[in-house]
Amino acid sequence: MFCRPMFRHLPKFAAVVLAVLALFGTAPFGTVRAADMDTLEIVSRSGVHVFSVELAVTDEERSRGLMFRRELPEGKGMLFDFKRDQGVSMWMENTYISLDMIFIRADGRIARIAENTEPMSRKIISSGAPVRGVLEVIAGTAKKLGLAAGDKVAHPIFR
Repeated sequence: MFCRPMFRHLPKFAAVVLAVLALFGTAPFGTVRAADMDTLEIVSRSGVHVFSVELAVTDEERSRGLMFRRELPEGKGMLFDFKRDQGVSMWMENTYISLDMIFIRADGRIARIAENTEPMSRKIISSGAPVRGVLEVIAGTAKKLGLAAGDKVAHPIFR
């Protein structure tokens, strides 16, 4: 009796497993699917500031946010779309980097900015008013660019 080694078929098996994982949207080895990327502009007294943003539009994407990230380059961020104006509460649990959270009304006006949030904190950070979205950028961005409540954000989710 002759037995063929099972390892001979391992490359084909691995390819099938990866194809199935891709089909169902689950990435292997604990990695996370990157959110869709888009461009967002903020018009302030100091000028127009352009950001490349990941979109967090599903419950899962919004729940995970920027958790477990070790860095966030300047000019990059994450835009959370809550689909309609509502009171929003955020926190920094499992978030290793300090962020500025920019709370934005449906008309695109900044309602509030929470600057220099505390990493790894479960402290609730409230929008303070009904908002459609939240833009998270690296801490210090709002101060550096002179962003303030009332500034206008241009992105398709805002009317």
